[in-house]
Amino acid sequence: MSRICELTGKGRQVGHNVSHANNKTKRVFLPNLQNVTLMSEALDRSFKFRVSTHGLRSVEHVGGLDNWLLKTADDKLSTNALKVKRELAKKQAA
Repeated sequence: MSRICELTGKGRQVGHNVSHANNKTKRVFLPNLQNVTLMSEALDRSFKFRVSTHGLRSVEHVGGLDNWLLKTADDKLSTNALKVKRELAKKQAA
């Protein structure tokens, strides 16, 4: 399972450990991923996602899962999130 946020697309970053003697060794910075259940108000269902804490705060700031999915580009979303987005679009069209 890759360490990528399903809603924001945030993944690992590469950097250096820097010692006091300024020696640099490669290291990896991983996002803080959490398994969460988010409620869709329009569909009246809950969905499980693996989301970074930064992404979770962003979803709450925008006003919930429904607003986040409709405003986010498809290339950042996971396949699971894209399915939910399509369901939302169908519900709004009807």
